[in-house]
Amino acid sequence: MALKQMEAKKTTVGDNNFYIKPFPAFKAANLTGELASVLSPLIGAIAPLVGDGDLMDVDVNKAAEALSTSTVINGDRLEALMKKLLLGGNIVIEYEDEEGEKQQDVLDKDLADEVFCGNVQDMFVLCVHVIKLNFNGFFEKLATLSGKAEQVATKTPRKIL
Repeated sequence: MALKQMEAKKTTVGDNNFYIKPFPAFKAANLTGELASVLSPLIGAIAPLVGDGDLMDVDVNKAAEALSTSTVINGDRLEALMKKLLLGGNIVIEYEDEEGEKQQDVLDKDLADEVFCGNVQDMFVLCVHVIKLNFNGFFEKLATLSGKAEQVATKTPRKIL
């Protein structure tokens, strides 16, 4: 059996390469509820901008404006979730030190503060990569199941009382 937790996926965000390892199964399960509770208000604030397109096609400036006027987004919960996604020892960053030598270190709070200072949007982008790696299959299956449930509901005649 291949050790899935040891397989790192390389992704580039900004000027840095990151190597992301999947979460252990129980940590991913634990984060699923928290992720859904934090993402639901975010998606709810952005959903009106999607229309018939894809969530990833939304204009960033319009999305930022919609999020800034949302009162249901809790900054403390978002920060705590981002720390769990990024600082759990599952991400290694590759960067150049002062001498131009390549270094690799596990992403910790101090390194994240340095790397993402002035580029907070890159921190959100890295979170998206972590979520895709760890939860993409779950959300696809959930969407498929809910889509099938919706199809069944629309095909089933409803009795009017």
